[in-house]
Amino acid sequence: MEAPAIVTFTTIADQRAWSRAQRQAGKRIGFVPTMGALHQGHLSLVAKARAASDVVVASIFVNPTQFDNPEDFAKYPVTLDADLQMLREAGVAAVFLPTKEELYPDGYCTFVELVGPLTDKLCAAARPGHFRGVATVVTKLFNIVTPDVAVFGQKDLQQVLIINRLARDLDLPVEIQVGATVREVDGLAMSSRNRRLTTAARAKALDVPRGLELANRAYLKGESNSLKLTEIVYNELLIHDGVEVDYCDVVSLKGFAEKDTADDSCVLAVAAFVDGIRLIDHIPLGGPGIPEVVVDE
Repeated sequence: MEAPAIVTFTTIADQRAWSRAQRQAGKRIGFVPTMGALHQGHLSLVAKARAASDVVVASIFVNPTQFDNPEDFAKYPVTLDADLQMLREAGVAAVFLPTKEELYPDGYCTFVELVGPLTDKLCAAARPGHFRGVATVVTKLFNIVTPDVAVFGQKDLQQVLIINRLARDLDLPVEIQVGATVREVDGLAMSSRNRRLTTAARAKALDVPRGLELANRAYLKGESNSLKLTEIVYNELLIHDGVEVDYCDVVSLKGFAEKDTADDSCVLAVAAFVDGIRLIDHIPLGGPGIPEVVVDE
């Protein structure tokens, strides 16, 4: 059976009108914001949104305000035709495709910024301004699409926590749901950036999940010293030329505080540049090993 039709909108007014019509028809709207270059991880979020709503909207927008490196922004993969086909086959009803000028018109000067422990470590410290850009674009997209539920991926753990906090603090009428990290058959967390990895770089990148898994095994055997746990990851990654660890930290989900002594409330999170391509991943200490979810390409 052919997948149902999908509609696309490039203007805020058209997307708002469509969402308004769905609400008037009594339909619950699910939303999956993306930056495109879609993969099975994104489709798992769509499936979760479909289960929680009557119609699903996806957005595709490579948000310039969350990139601290202009070269990284310029190289972000764009695969719009393939993305739309994937979303249509996944049962998405509408796709919002705004331009930069539509979301950030000339003279734009308003941003949303969180302060406190969620934004003073890990990716927030490594990429100044990144989460200000994320919080701003997500707030704008929520106001435009007006979803009842929005789904984000657990791989971007800090982002999920920030968006949850954002929705609570600003009393936004949207339920935030989290989809599990989806991994490729070799354990690498699915990411749009993976397609930029050469064969040689991918072989190095596999030591990100491998290092996390080895550290988790050490924790399960009784090692709770955070420095020693992070050393396990560093030792896996720094044997390679072209690999630079951006950060590797043990952080408790209780208050999002760095911990010298790990416990079951903690995650071990890492960001690394592999031949210039930045990858992030994490593992709950004491939790399921990697891979958490396996999906064939």
